[in-house]
Amino acid sequence: MAKKEKESEPLMNDDIKSLSFEDAAAQLEKIIHQLEDGKVSLDESVQIYSRGVLLKNHCEMKLRDATAKVEKILIQKDGTPIIESFDEIPK
Repeated sequence: MAKKEKESEPLMNDDIKSLSFEDAAAQLEKIIHQLEDGKVSLDESVQIYSRGVLLKNHCEMKLRDATAKVEKILIQKDGTPIIESFDEIPK
């Protein structure tokens, strides 16, 4: 199994980029449980820890993007909201 993971390492970042927040968080939670159980070898622990860091960063990026979208909801002087299109938010 470790060999299969090593072969996919270069694609790991692209793989993670395509994940939704929920899927990335679920994978991260699984990694945390694997590390806490202590039933994986040291080498595998290092590999899955590295993937966990990438997943954590991906989740943080998704949260920042969502926050930016929410912050694009503006209030006019008369109290009515202006909601800008999500498409107008720079990426």
